[in-house]
Amino acid sequence: MDITEQEFPFPAEHAGNVFGQFDTNMKIIEKTLHVTIIFRDDKLKLIGSSKDCERAKNVVEQLLLLSERGNDITEQNVNYTLSLSMTDETEAVSRLDSDIICHTIMGKPIKPKTVGQKAYVDTITDKMIVFGVGPAGTGKTYLAMAKAITAFKAGEVNRIILTRPAIEAGEKLGFLPGDLQSKVDPYLRPLYDALYEIMGAETFAKNMEKGLIEVAPLAYMRGRTLDNAFVVLDEAQNTTPAQMKMFLTRIGFGSKAIITGDLTQKDLPSGSRSGLDDALRVLKNIEEIGVCKLTSNDVVRHPLVQKIVSAYDEYDKKREEKERRKQDRERRLRRMPDKRGESR
Repeated sequence: MDITEQEFPFPAEHAGNVFGQFDTNMKIIEKTLHVTIIFRDDKLKLIGSSKDCERAKNVVEQLLLLSERGNDITEQNVNYTLSLSMTDETEAVSRLDSDIICHTIMGKPIKPKTVGQKAYVDTITDKMIVFGVGPAGTGKTYLAMAKAITAFKAGEVNRIILTRPAIEAGEKLGFLPGDLQSKVDPYLRPLYDALYEIMGAETFAKNMEKGLIEVAPLAYMRGRTLDNAFVVLDEAQNTTPAQMKMFLTRIGFGSKAIITGDLTQKDLPSGSRSGLDDALRVLKNIEEIGVCKLTSNDVVRHPLVQKIVSAYDEYDKKREEKERRKQDRERRLRRMPDKRGESR
């Protein structure tokens, strides 16, 4: 393999942000792309194969562009830009940065951080009903909430309705104290957290008192017609087929509905069918309904979460393949003739 050197200007004022603390980000790039990176006199030198150097240069340039736009470069930015460099789509990173949905109460911009998230946000804009399916940490609920609050503030809808099935995550919690609202609040806490961060606790409380924002368990949706509302159904993998049908038939004129869920984290009783599974099969050919399937590549939490999701995905694939081979073997045995010449 021929070793080459590439050198190009790099502004020193962005070195600390792009390189990371103790040059952590640069070490990730070096290890992944098998290059050596040297920074000296406002110039960056890359040593390695010509192909690897070119990829490393593209990655560094995209990270520099993000830094110049005022972003704090995280390990997630580095890992995702590296993953795109393997598919020659590195420039997609800088395109993502320009698509700001809204700002949090602290002024932090909320925007898609992966190609999958951008497709999800664009689908929410274009479609009346959207299914956002993917593993934990892909921003399904958070981005849907950001779009809901943006639509509410712009006057596109009159109210926001957030709901999820009130079901324990594999534990029997028993009866909770307090009035009805106190009993369901623990199940809806993730939705409150997102609202507080984006809208602020005071503004949220005022709109809640006026009935303009409603956070309620899915059972409360029965018998209602939801007009001019932005409706988010979270944890939809824990709905039954009947509940999902009930929810989808509540949607009225001028409304938008986002259904989010993770098909790998069902808390339904063993043997029960998921309403999310059913809906994805039944509604797949309806043009006005959008389906976005996010993957472990779209995880934007701690990098370890991405590794955990990927490990579980790989394990599930192997288990499904093993089960399929077992079923094939059993079918072949049933078709084999027994000693009397009859099939079993």
